[in-house]
Parts: sequence; structure tokens; C-alpha cells
Amino acid sequence: MRLTEITLEEALGRPLAHDLTRIDAINGTKGARFKKGQIITEADIPVLRAMGRAHLSILELEPDELHEDDAARALCETLLGANCSGSSPEEGRITIRAKCDGLLSYDPATVDAVNADADWTLATIAPNRQVKRGQPIAAFRIIPLAMKKDRVDAAVKSAGRIDVLPFAPLKAGLVITGREIVEGWVEDAFAEKFRGKISVFGGALLGRRFCTDDSHEIAEAIKSFIAEGAEIVVCTGGMSVDSDDRTPGGIGMTADRIAFKGTPVLPGAMLMLGWADVPSGGNIAIIGSPACVVHDERTALDKILPFIFAGTDPSPHVRQWGVGGLCEHCAPCHWPECSFSAR
Repeated sequence: MRLTEITLEEALGRPLAHDLTRIDAINGTKGARFKKGQIITEADIPVLRAMGRAHLSILELEPDELHEDDAARALCETLLGANCSGSSPEEGRITIRAKCDGLLSYDPATVDAVNADADWTLATIAPNRQVKRGQPIAAFRIIPLAMKKDRVDAAVKSAGRIDVLPFAPLKAGLVITGREIVEGWVEDAFAEKFRGKISVFGGALLGRRFCTDDSHEIAEAIKSFIAEGAEIVVCTGGMSVDSDDRTPGGIGMTADRIAFKGTPVLPGAMLMLGWADVPSGGNIAIIGSPACVVHDERTALDKILPFIFAGTDPSPHVRQWGVGGLCEHCAPCHWPECSFSAR
């Protein structure tokens, strides 16, 4: 790459080799005022001087080099996965946005691999977070004006896809356990909170059933919801080590396999997940919800629901939830824009 400096007058009639940025301190904006390839005219000279320009650089690339915008496009093609869109490059920068509401999914190691080359800058929001349509989820730029093709190829090879897994409007069955609720000593406070939590994914509450602390009764309630077409069943209450807490046993009698029981998350350490196979194919998540959901704004249940509604198994990630897994009980709550929602 060779840069040749010329005066503004010498640049008349010549195309720009790269974008020229203007910072507007009054309006708090920054962006390309002149774009790569734009032909400089007489009318542009006062504008350029107001931007503090007395000279312009003419860029001449070597045969084995790519312009910053072309390098950015090459990386973007690799990064763009399902339900993602990339902006047009500007000064070697591209922003990737979500095309739908969903769960952000990518391998953090591939981001580190790209950034191992100091001339790349790839930044993302944390993986396994629920994101909104149109939300920026990643951005990157090339530091120099040009980059060797072999370094571009290396970045493209090491990068992985960034996907947004869309949420499905699942029908949920709710099994509420506890003799004190069945006999009317305590009023159920879980159902309305749960209805609000699943509504953000488009989910709907199919119904609720009340059971005493009897594993067989709990198992039958779960089975009846599955038979009625529930696509997720959540059981609340009776998840501790107390001798009267039989919900894990009921889930174990119904699930074809148990994914995990217990998470490194507070509040919500007693969360449990099992999977029940269905004759039509696929499987249904059966969740044992910790009792703290009733009184805590955010718990481990909030971390697992985005995975289930996005149709993916959270099991490979659960043991990593300890980092950021302590809820800070912020007032007001910033979920999901917080460390507790990530990973």
C-alpha cells in the first residue's frame, strides 16, 4: 500500500481512495461525509477545509492487498448467519443486526480468533442473550486502509457464524405442587408471573394443575399436559432437599432423560431440566422451577426459557453460568441488558 499526499486543488476531479469522516460535536454525530470513490468537485473544497483538511491521500494498493471496505465485506459474509443482516461498509466498519426477536448464538472463541490479529476489531454483545429485531448484535472494522489478502483469508477462516434463533410461540402447561396450595392455605402466586415471562416469547399458558407433594400425582399431571398438546411443562414448588419435596421425582418418572438438576446461579440454584420424547418426533422440555421465582424478579428460570423457546438445548452452557450468574437485584431491573442474562 502506498499513500501519496496531494493538495485539495490537485484532488479536483479525482476519486477518493477512502471515506472521510466528519465529527459534528453539536449534534453528537460521527460519520463519513465523503465516501470512497466520490469525485472531488469545486463545491467540496470549502467543506473539506471546514473539516480541517488541507491535503488528501491517494491510495495505491499492491496486487496482494484489499481495500478496507472489501476486507470488511469478506468477513461479513462469513459472520452473517441465520436471521442477521449487515450494513454497507463505511470506513471499513460494518454493523450486524438481528432480523427478528430471538436468542443470540455464536462461539466466543471465534471472536477471539479474529481479534488475535491486531488490525481487526470485532465486538459483539454477549452470547445466549435474547435480542430484539433491529438490535445491533456485532460490529467490526479494519484498522488500516488496506490489508494483505492472506490476513483477510485467515480471519475469514477463523470466524464463525453469528445466528439469531427465533422464538417459537410454545404452549405451556403449569404444574403447581404443594399441599398447602391444594388445601387452600396459601394462594398460588406463580401462574401470573409465569404467564408474563412466556408472553415475551409469544408463548401462551395452556392451563395449570394443582398437585400435592406426591411424585406419582405430579407425573400424571405432566403426562396429561403432554397428551393435551403442551410443548413445554413447568413444575413449581418442592424442588429442595426437604423430605416433603417430591417434584424432582415426578419429573424423573416422566422424562426420558434428565439434562441437569442444579445450576451455578443465584437465585435459582435448584432449577431442573428433563426431556420427554413424543410419538410425533422431537421432545418436550419439563422444567422444575425453584420456589424463588415467586419472590425474585429474575432467577435461573429466566436464563433457561430463551433457550427452550428458541428450540435449543441449554445443557452445554449451564456449567458456565456461574460467571455472571449472581443476580445484582438492580433497581430498576435491566434484564436482559445485564451480565446475569449472558452465557
